Amino acid sequence: MTAFSAGGPSDPTVQPVPASVTEKVDAADTTLHNPRPAVISLGSNLGNRLETLQGAVDALEDTPGVRVKAVSPVYETEPWGVEPGSQPSYFNAVVLLKTTLPPSSLLERAHAVEEAFRRVRDERWGPRTLDIDIVAYADVVSDDPRLTLPHPRAHERAFVLAPWHDLEPGALLPGRGAVADLLDAVTREGVTPRGDLELRLPE
Repeated sequence: MTAFSAGGPSDPTVQPVPASVTEKVDAADTTLHNPRPAVISLGSNLGNRLETLQGAVDALEDTPGVRVKAVSPVYETEPWGVEPGSQPSYFNAVVLLKTTLPPSSLLERAHAVEEAFRRVRDERWGPRTLDIDIVAYADVVSDDPRLTLPHPRAHERAFVLAPWHDLEPGALLPGRGAVADLLDAVTREGVTPRGDLELRLPE
């Protein structure tokens, strides 16, 4: 397990992981000591989008208490909720995790990784170097305003549903139903698979 760096000593994620923590995490992973499944959505429409998504995958894997189990194909997506042509297109992907972290801690880590990639939150639907959303965490359904689970708009977003369905054709979105059925109910217009691009599963 290595520390993740995305641009200098000010990055909040560049922290050495104590050997004792690494050992505990690895032990939890190999013995399946109550890990929970989580589905994470990644998006980027600024800078080197593919490199940014790969960096996010690697940073999640480098998180104590998190193991990346699967990474979806990459999709190119027209920006959501803005005037067509006003922003660059997104690269999107979905990551399946096993984690011993509670949802709140996983959210904190997601925000830290976003900040390491210079994520700016100036405007809703604004362009961003990196967007990380927790789509689902086990079968948890919660209306906590800080972290609503599952993600309140995941069921209507093809750029989330399509890559998730690629990884888990039989997946269920808690409280909403089968991902396959949800995907059939939304338009895939502007959501294009990029077979020429690939994200690596961390070693």
